[in-house]
Amino acid sequence: MSARFYTDDALKQGDFVLTGPEAHHLAHVRRLQPGETVLLFNGDGCEYPATITAVGKRDVQLQVANGIAIGRESATRVHIGSAMPKGDRADFLIEKLTELGVTEFTPLHTARAVVQPKPAIVDKLQRAVIEASKQCGRTVLLKVHPPKTFTQWITSAELPPVKWLLHPGNELLSRSAARDVALAIGPEGGFTDDETSAAQSAGFLPRSLGPRILRIETAALAAATLLT
Repeated sequence: MSARFYTDDALKQGDFVLTGPEAHHLAHVRRLQPGETVLLFNGDGCEYPATITAVGKRDVQLQVANGIAIGRESATRVHIGSAMPKGDRADFLIEKLTELGVTEFTPLHTARAVVQPKPAIVDKLQRAVIEASKQCGRTVLLKVHPPKTFTQWITSAELPPVKWLLHPGNELLSRSAARDVALAIGPEGGFTDDETSAAQSAGFLPRSLGPRILRIETAALAAATLLT
């Protein structure tokens, strides 16, 4: 697979100038040269073959070909709302959810969470999404939403009708014919009784991943694997 680079600019056939961190990575990390071919993507579902025409200190000029529609998305759209793990485990979580094909992610404030996410986490996680997408070949980015309280998220009108809450002691989560699902994941200490009751009132069905208590990222990846 050719080297892949992301831009949030519109792409079409013709001349294009790549700037910012991706230009630096192309020119100074990968050390690619004029005449070499790369792939550009911007999250619109296409890849754009492009030939490098000039490499500058802060930008790279390319000749872009017509976009090619790529179908690498999961047939099941999954929106995960989750408590956040500590430190680098958050980046690991988002990286792997991106690779597995999860569609949307919302960091949650929950009663027993050690980490209460701040708005700045969105940019950090979205960068992790881009890096993972470059590696795994996705052409549609996982969407990271701003943090919400647990109540705000479970009552959101934008969630799909099929909704599950991971909670120990319940029926095992299994594959489903549903093509659009929401999944709530709590901290290692679990959801409180009040949170569980509120989720069920909002239409969430409690499910488990077995008898052991899993870390946030383990639970998220196991569930995402089943659903996607």
